[in-house]
Amino acid sequence: AVVCSTRATVMLYDDANKKWVPAGTGAQAFSRIQIYHSPANNSFRVVGRKMQPDQQVVINSPIVKGLKYNQATPNFHQWRDARQVWGLNFSSKEDASQFANGMMHALEALDTG
Repeated sequence: AVVCSTRATVMLYDDANKKWVPAGTGAQAFSRIQIYHSPANNSFRVVGRKMQPDQQVVINSPIVKGLKYNQATPNFHQWRDARQVWGLNFSSKEDASQFANGMMHALEALDTG
């Protein structure tokens, strides 16, 4: 089930160079970002595909209990998974808050689950 769906560019934090870089290959483009819920095992993940013909997957990251979701600015949110730090650059504050609400819903469900 899809908890929420929004648009953003997906960024990765490059620890070595201390800067944000676009996720995936090729030109930077908006991606369709969705939070999926799997009721069978009460798990959630963030999946993002570029809004281009090849639908390249640029993020596929599990949402884990206790994840710290940081709304750094109204349009730029970030969090860390086991491997790296992800950033989402939203096209609007509305998109950002919609996604943040979905993320909070997922984290609450994991807490109570």
